[in-house]
Amino acid sequence: MGYIEETDEFIPDWNKLSEMDRECHVIPVAVQNINTKEVILIAYVNETALRESIRLKKVVLWSTSRNKLWFKGQESGNTFTLHRILVNCEQNSLVFMASPDKGNICHTSYNGVANNCYYRELDMNKMKLINLNEKGK
Repeated sequence: MGYIEETDEFIPDWNKLSEMDRECHVIPVAVQNINTKEVILIAYVNETALRESIRLKKVVLWSTSRNKLWFKGQESGNTFTLHRILVNCEQNSLVFMASPDKGNICHTSYNGVANNCYYRELDMNKMKLINLNEKGK
């Protein structure tokens, strides 16, 4: 893991969308655990990723940093079965309702136990991040 995953500093990437290739043609997708309703991650899909997700019934995304299809969990074995796709009113974002095929969800962990990607909360008074695994300690 890198600094951004470990820090308690709040450093939003305000330039993410403006840095993406204009030819990318993506929309955001929230991946939600169909059983727990937890938001696992926010990512992007292009038309090819969406078609592959539907065809395979697996979560397939578009990696904006690598500029290629991202078969979620292909390298780690932590894949997701896709059950439902929700479409917002303007048809410019999606929700993939999915279930993890194994226990791990994110590339981060806490004491060897996998996190979901939303493991920190913003303390709005201090503008610092609180690791939810350590909250109340």
